[in-house]
Amino acid sequence: MAANKLAAIVTVAIRCQQAQTSVIPAGYYLPTKIAGPMNAAIGLTDFPSLEAYASFREKMAADAEGLEIRRRVEASGAILSEERSFLSCIPESRR
Repeated sequence: MAANKLAAIVTVAIRCQQAQTSVIPAGYYLPTKIAGPMNAAIGLTDFPSLEAYASFREKMAADAEGLEIRRRVEASGAILSEERSFLSCIPESRR
């Protein structure tokens, strides 16, 4: 992400949060000036299944407002690269 465009990233994170009805948002994390790279943000979402993830992706693809926000953010150059990873949570680690 472009560090000087944090506001655009926050807009996308909030819109994704609003669209997530069947998932558990774990949070969106932006870089700080304290330590680490200033060009990386992380969004964590807990989906109960791969099917729920697929359903979320379909919903986001059909969401006109979300698509417009995404288009504006991409046009702004705020997102330099995007990666997705699938991780398994250790249930006992949850609070």
